[in-house]
Amino acid sequence: MTATVEQESVVAPLPEPPRSVRWEPWALGALLVGTGVAYIWGLGASGWANSFYAAAVQAGSVSWKAFFFGSSDAANAITVDKPPMSLWLMSLSVRIFGLSSWAMLVPQALLGVGSVALLWATIRRYFGAAAGLLAGLVLALTPVAALMFRFNNPDAMLVLLMIAAVWAMMRAVEDGRTRWLVLVGVFCGFGFLTKQLQVMLVVPPLALTYLIAGPPKLGKRVLQLFAALGGLIVSAGWWLAIVELWPADSRPWIGGSQNNSILELTLGYNGLGRLSGNETGSVGGGGAAPGGAGGGGGMWGTTGITRLFESAQGGQIAWLIPAALILLVAGIVVRGMAPRVDTQRASFIVWGLWLLVTGLTFSFMAGIFHAYYTVALAPAIAALVGSGSVLLWRRRETVWVRIVLAVSLATTVATAWVLLGRTPSFVPWLRWTILAVGIVAAAAMLIPAITRGRLAVAVVLAALFTGLAGPSAYAIDTINTPHTGSIVSAGPGVQGGMGGPGGGRGGFGGAGDGAGAAMGTPPTGMGQAPGVGATPGAAVTPGTAIDGARGGMGGSAGGLLRGSTPGEAVVEKLEENADQFTWVAAAIGSNSASGYQLATESPVMAIGGFNGSDPSPTLEQFQQYVADGKIHFFIAGGGMGGGMNAEGTATAISTWVTENFTATTVDGVTLYDLTV
Repeated sequence: MTATVEQESVVAPLPEPPRSVRWEPWALGALLVGTGVAYIWGLGASGWANSFYAAAVQAGSVSWKAFFFGSSDAANAITVDKPPMSLWLMSLSVRIFGLSSWAMLVPQALLGVGSVALLWATIRRYFGAAAGLLAGLVLALTPVAALMFRFNNPDAMLVLLMIAAVWAMMRAVEDGRTRWLVLVGVFCGFGFLTKQLQVMLVVPPLALTYLIAGPPKLGKRVLQLFAALGGLIVSAGWWLAIVELWPADSRPWIGGSQNNSILELTLGYNGLGRLSGNETGSVGGGGAAPGGAGGGGGMWGTTGITRLFESAQGGQIAWLIPAALILLVAGIVVRGMAPRVDTQRASFIVWGLWLLVTGLTFSFMAGIFHAYYTVALAPAIAALVGSGSVLLWRRRETVWVRIVLAVSLATTVATAWVLLGRTPSFVPWLRWTILAVGIVAAAAMLIPAITRGRLAVAVVLAALFTGLAGPSAYAIDTINTPHTGSIVSAGPGVQGGMGGPGGGRGGFGGAGDGAGAAMGTPPTGMGQAPGVGATPGAAVTPGTAIDGARGGMGGSAGGLLRGSTPGEAVVEKLEENADQFTWVAAAIGSNSASGYQLATESPVMAIGGFNGSDPSPTLEQFQQYVADGKIHFFIAGGGMGGGMNAEGTATAISTWVTENFTATTVDGVTLYDLTV
């Protein structure tokens, strides 16, 4: 009886086990080396990339306390608005090699190479060498992946961890062992410590896949999923527990929260608020129409089923979404008569649910949404395209399979035609070439005589060109273009390509912004704090072009979405007797503070955190810091100092400083010496 039960729990043999082919090591080496070279090429051109995170990396490289909490400065005034795991690898690199753009960004590029390698290994195990290589290639060439694996946002680490969770889940589907489920939970928990609740979008696909295809009986499968949940709770909960239990007066303020609570940040600003648009402290609402219907407008673009194909997101990720969905359905149909524990069908289920759940969430979330979030869809699309196209190609003698392959190619041609049509001056011949080659390839798919023998190679090459030429062109453009700021996008500038304030290739207010975009209507009360370059309490005028003088979004003082860029005279001023102060300066908003900190490598207090809307420090605390001689300068300009339903203190602090201290202008930056 024992032997029977044991046998029942290991009943998922690999279908058509992948055979070693002579060319695979060379092809894999070319893929990984090519990905590494492409992602590392010219990294230094992006400087500090997102200086909000770069400042935290610098802080973590000199202070273990800042490292642990993810503080924006080494004196631990406030943290970034995410858990710190994505910062740890970069901080360690900077600690070892010194502060530089390369030391910070190369680990991100290596995460990209690791993601491509892990996706290849996961798909190859069940569908063979060609499928694994194609999946890895699609991921590497996805424009938004080429952007985010060369940038210092948390998304690079998140993508690798989500792929790792699927890899472990598929191993669990193979043999039903609980240890694989626990490992799934651990990877998801680490994903939580990287970008909080976004990783939870892959949890339902993972759980449902194992419920459907896991080898043990249903009762044991359920218990094993509870073990996975335990792994998630432990791997994420240890850090949350320490932060919550640590005395608040001896740790930094939790950036992005109004109550100095990591749980509030998790469930509010970075959690349910992203879905509903009710994000206390945010600078704007979402895109849902009243009553929750899709299609409404907002700072972050419209919501609805077509959101991923719109100008802001389309060129980032949409190239192969229709083909992936078609291949998903076809792949499940092909494996329809296989046993319940079939690993190929389980692979289609987990990647397909990942694409559907995450894609629909992005399409309808009413809160903050940026085009670069869509990198979380890239592994699922790549996996479905790689596994689905190869599986169907091997069955191309069947009529309906050839029709499906032809239709998937035709939809890919149509998608590329639309996306490239939005950038008519960008490689104008490519659109027509894809159309011609794609039509020929789709027609050839319908003719059995052509898909056999030597002509089959030509058909495959034509299909690869059709699917990859567009995203490859965008990826190459992305690699050759510096990207800085808090909101960045891949590929050439697209008219109307902003999903809210920001967009373009240089980020908010930077050179190279797509189509020279202007800011849309800001939320009510989105005014600057007094003394930061605008009339006290005044809102930014709708349609005002983004610049440092009027919108507070750029210029040497930085702003809400762009780091400060201090000149030599300002840096020299801040460095005067720097070792005598806890903070050499204070500025409203993390981005405004970041450039000064990176230039001086000394702590600069970010009043109010990212949006300038957090109630940290209070006016009384700030006054005490000044009385104790802990802050040297107050830097005017930059952050907004307000936010949705926020109780920020930036305005009160700014008013107190301007009323009690004398302003001095250095390199166009207004400084207040708080020691005189």
